[in-house]
Amino acid sequence: MNPHANLVFSSSLILGTTITISSNHWMMAWTGLEINTLAITPLISKSHHPRATEAAIKYFLVQAAASTLLLFSSTINAWHTGQWDITQLTQPTASLLLTTAISMKLGLVPFHFWFPEVLQGSSPITALLLSTLMKLPPIAILLLVSHSLNPTLLTTLAALSAALGGWMGLNQTQLRKILAFSSISHLGWITMITIYSPKLALLTFYLYCLMTTPVFLTINMTKSLKLTTMMTSWTKAPTVNATLMLTLLSLAGLPPLTGFLPKWLIIQELTKQEMTPMATTIAMLSLLGLFFYLRLAYHSTITLPPNSTNRIKQWHTNKPTNTLISILTSLSTLLLPLSPSILATL
Repeated sequence: MNPHANLVFSSSLILGTTITISSNHWMMAWTGLEINTLAITPLISKSHHPRATEAAIKYFLVQAAASTLLLFSSTINAWHTGQWDITQLTQPTASLLLTTAISMKLGLVPFHFWFPEVLQGSSPITALLLSTLMKLPPIAILLLVSHSLNPTLLTTLAALSAALGGWMGLNQTQLRKILAFSSISHLGWITMITIYSPKLALLTFYLYCLMTTPVFLTINMTKSLKLTTMMTSWTKAPTVNATLMLTLLSLAGLPPLTGFLPKWLIIQELTKQEMTPMATTIAMLSLLGLFFYLRLAYHSTITLPPNSTNRIKQWHTNKPTNTLISILTSLSTLLLPLSPSILATL
């Protein structure tokens, strides 16, 4: 892609996100979401592969439908209340339509079908943007209107997302699809706690972005897109591949690592809200995710291919270590001891 075009699209992504997360007016929030959609679509289809083109079309259609629902919801609310302030969402029909629109934007169950397919058709860096930066504007809107939404509906969507994200990831062999279902599962946890503790939901999202970024960057560096190629990727960057295992276990939420912090805090908050059965349910559902993270860690680090593969092995060369991956991996595994200072900000 032309560097100037790349710069324009990247700047538009940042601009659209900034407009949405800083706006109080429904029209400005909608404008920011539209700028985001129009900026990311060319980045998805830039490889000109048929699968990439298909992913771009799917993404555009779903996001356009979600934006239409969001605009329709805000118009109904303005018709009944006479104001366009995001925080004044009081009309029940508008609230239901907005929940649907945000669920489509985020890829929550049952509006999740587009997300794994779009990630599978994108490059690892574009998939990273779709899993992190593109989720920020809808989550910001969700946090602003969380007090007006139906708690039962939101909790049901969150529990279904946590369940299906873990369940559907079990039999996948494509890494980007596995990470897509991982994202759906994490968004279930974030949505679950949004009504009761918006700050904790935002902290969970930030930590998810911190942990998933080094995974996508490592996949991009080693060019391993399937479990079979992941088994031979240790020859390219042995150190990075070893630390990838720790990052994956952190995403799974194992206790000594950073990923345990948000899960622990969410279960604690749900218990305080007298939702112990729901806290128990999503804690059990996280075991499904743990299985496929362990499988990824096992394939990337612990196993060696038993037979000679048909492809030419890419032997390790003296490549400079990626500093960004090193820093992000350190943060995604070692932040748990700082939890008292993090809790002080909540």
